[in-house]
Amino acid sequence: MKQPLVQTTNDDTKVVLITGCAKGGIGYEYCKAFAARGCTVYATDIPDRMPDLADLTSDIIAGSGAVHALDLDVSSDVSVSTAVAHILSKHAKIDILVNNAGISSTGPLSELPLAAIQKTYEVNALGQLRMIQQVVPHMAARKSGCIVNVGSIVGKAPTPWAGSYCAAKAYVHAISHVLRVELRPFNVDVVLVRPGAVRSSFGINALNRLKDYEWKMYGEFKEAIEERARASQGGKSTAAGEFARHVAGKVLSRNPPRTVEYGHMTALFNFLSWAPLWVRDMFFARRFKVVLR
Repeated sequence: MKQPLVQTTNDDTKVVLITGCAKGGIGYEYCKAFAARGCTVYATDIPDRMPDLADLTSDIIAGSGAVHALDLDVSSDVSVSTAVAHILSKHAKIDILVNNAGISSTGPLSELPLAAIQKTYEVNALGQLRMIQQVVPHMAARKSGCIVNVGSIVGKAPTPWAGSYCAAKAYVHAISHVLRVELRPFNVDVVLVRPGAVRSSFGINALNRLKDYEWKMYGEFKEAIEERARASQGGKSTAAGEFARHVAGKVLSRNPPRTVEYGHMTALFNFLSWAPLWVRDMFFARRFKVVLR
């Protein structure tokens, strides 16, 4: 476990724990965005994906908040409890938890290995709840805190070739809506973030994961499946830094919103989520080439 550079925190300084902070991802940009607003940030990820602090802090204005690196695997009970205990031992509080950690999961549901789907749920869905169950008791005791759960616009309108990923994000949406009500007695806010198409390393990671699979029934759809893997990374996609700054501003406002939707294609997916199913089916079938062969 890497030790923080600074071990004291002003009582008014927000302590922010962010998961999934590998360089190139949105979590990396969250760290910069919250630190730039004066927060003490804990950038966490699994050991081989931990960001370099020198790179991470290079764009942060001197005199702003501090950034610390900390090993954390959201799929491990021991790792989560150890990391949370470490932060509490240094600051006696965690003001904001940003549940950002997530992995891609692309492929037809009829063929995608169940082991891959289980891993997606373990990280993208249960990983968030695992973090919440460790952090919330301390927030509840202080009657103060904010949980930020990162879902996705595709949790509202799921797409072909990414069913397991979309389902995991829909799970995040459901638990966020429940937690928002359940945590009201303890004055803990819950903010559900639904990104649209945001430019990051996510698309490359998704394509790399596809190399492990050779489709049998869907061999003819290989190119369409790969297109889905990189669909959010087009030229019009919102820059990760812009997206992270927008979210940080909303979360740190006096009255954080219940939901934050931002990024390219959010309007389209909102329309599709309300449209008749035949409209949605026709659009996605054409967009991702799900046609009779």
